[in-house]
Amino acid sequence: MASTTSPDNLSRVFKAYDVRGLVGEQLDESLARATGAAYVEVLGVDAMVIGYDMRPSSPSLAGAFADGATSAGADVTMIGLASTDQLYFASGHLNLPGAMFTASHNPAAYNGIKMCRSLAQPVGAESGLAEIRDRVAAGAAPEAPGSRTGSISSHDVLQAYAAHLLTLAPVTGRRLKVVVDAGNGMAGHTAPAVFGRLADQVEMVPLYFELDGTFPHHEANPIEPENLVDLQKAVLAEGADIGLAFDGDADRCFLVDERGELVSPSTLTALIASRELAREPGSTVIHNLITSRAVPEIVTELGGVPVRTRVGHSYIKATMAETDAIFGGEHSGHFYFRDFWRADSGMLAALHAMAALAESDRPLSELLAAYARYPLSGEINSTVADQDAVLAALEATYGGLEGVTIDRLDGLSVSHDDWAFNVRASNTEPLLRLNAEGKDESTMTRVRDEVLAIIRSER
Repeated sequence: MASTTSPDNLSRVFKAYDVRGLVGEQLDESLARATGAAYVEVLGVDAMVIGYDMRPSSPSLAGAFADGATSAGADVTMIGLASTDQLYFASGHLNLPGAMFTASHNPAAYNGIKMCRSLAQPVGAESGLAEIRDRVAAGAAPEAPGSRTGSISSHDVLQAYAAHLLTLAPVTGRRLKVVVDAGNGMAGHTAPAVFGRLADQVEMVPLYFELDGTFPHHEANPIEPENLVDLQKAVLAEGADIGLAFDGDADRCFLVDERGELVSPSTLTALIASRELAREPGSTVIHNLITSRAVPEIVTELGGVPVRTRVGHSYIKATMAETDAIFGGEHSGHFYFRDFWRADSGMLAALHAMAALAESDRPLSELLAAYARYPLSGEINSTVADQDAVLAALEATYGGLEGVTIDRLDGLSVSHDDWAFNVRASNTEPLLRLNAEGKDESTMTRVRDEVLAIIRSER
């Protein structure tokens, strides 16, 4: 088997904003150790924090990365089991750069590394990750300058993380019944700490809180409808006010309303934007290009400044820093907060939704109705051999139509007064992702089916 540090393998596992690959075949301790040393050398790091998720391979990969980092002279603080937003909290709270070992929503055979600078500043392909990849390929030096070897210590930040989130989105008002599906992922670690502080305010019904990186009940990927079925059933059976579904590393959150219906992440983006704009009128709000057009409409109506960006946390965070945006939302279920070091937190998004609901006397479906203006397809994934050919075919089909505008900020975005869609390649999987919307259900369905027919004819 070829070395995991070979240039060919590195080009596959170093993505736009993280490292991701099959454990053993594409990502192993050798690559983790080399990446730890390269991370320290490229970014000039002298101390850092490391966390890891519940996947069986995560502790050993994190340990190897720590060995590489200390061999290059950095002191390492291990925070142990953590959600990704808990790692970002540690980076901000301790003012240290960090690395998180997780493959997020990917199947059990995968793992990965998300890296950041101090204060949770992103490390992506255009902000250091490519240089780290190249340093690994060149062979990171095993000894630190001056032969100094860093130390490794441990620090538990879970309770400080939970307390901090509740200062940003306190939940007061009527008592809520909340079903939480952790999907055997890291929300099973963080939710008890957060909700334990809300015992007088919230009755929590847990689903699949046992940490198990083999995902015995369903994949921890709530963007796929089949992974929400258990939560939807539980919300109805329990008569709950709201359901929360987290992905494997708990940096994303999806909502289910009291009827058992999925809430679009674009709708939650608009709700949180309205809350943040009420707190700081006139602020900038970031939305990525696959969110519903309702988001920039509502932000503008509320006196805010909407700014559109491409998909991906490193791009969102960079744009937030450039514009001093108060909040950013992605249709994939990532939500970013200026006061959380511009990092994404599924738990903080959930707390905002719960706070809005507790302050209202209406059910969640009624509370959100004003923010859900257009029917959406949701994200539809297709495995395609020649992705460029598909995008070219779509552009040829729609580019000459009257009233249509096209841009390639990220994949292909096609807009019309009555409908819009985006098709883009996944940064972590061999997929094309389609998101479509329309002025009404029939328009959205027509456009969705037309585009899918073109995409799948090229497979």
